[in-house]
Amino acid sequence: MDIPPNQTIYINNLYEKLGKEELKKCLYAMFSQFGRIMDVVAMKTYRLRGQAWVVFTDTAAATNALRTMQGFPFFDKPIRITYAKGKSDAVAKVDGTYKPDKKQRAQKNAAAREAMLKRPTGGKAAGASVGGGSAQGAGGGSGLANAPNKILFVQNLPENSNEAMLGMLFQQFPGFREVRMVEARPGIAFVEFENDMQSTTAMQGLQGFKITPANAMNISYAKQ
Repeated sequence: MDIPPNQTIYINNLYEKLGKEELKKCLYAMFSQFGRIMDVVAMKTYRLRGQAWVVFTDTAAATNALRTMQGFPFFDKPIRITYAKGKSDAVAKVDGTYKPDKKQRAQKNAAAREAMLKRPTGGKAAGASVGGGSAQGAGGGSGLANAPNKILFVQNLPENSNEAMLGMLFQQFPGFREVRMVEARPGIAFVEFENDMQSTTAMQGLQGFKITPANAMNISYAKQ
């Protein structure tokens, strides 16, 4: 029986040697061009390795992604895409039909308890805020404060970001040249375009883009 179109796509024949988080980031970067993504689900258990689910906010985006990316060579392996058979948790939470099972509730309760026990003191939180401010000064301030520049300064990246992952995001914009990470300063990068008009287009397109739910990119022009 054919699976009716829905907002979740199922992907298999994926490269199995990537870590779970790295795989999720790569898929997010690959498929975000088709529409807003609600969730990316990947497992590293033996039974589910090489598989993932990408949940879009609407069916049209999922359909476009399925048709465009079918057979795409991901790490030299052609991926296979179909619509997912069941409703994802992310969709169920939005439409009000989500019912977590007992195991999920227990895991969430344990995580909440651990977070409460490890909550930092006010002094530590303030120190973290000051540290974040110094990182911002490393490349260029916020928003459009600096003069237009063909080089962008990107902040609030996950610490394990890499040039390949960021390149997949920025190369969809014309004029992309390269990504330069700063080894001594995790969480920031410089992205170069051919001219400042092209860099501006990329900045407007990816400003606030969430690589992970906790990491919305902050993009500004690099200081000249």
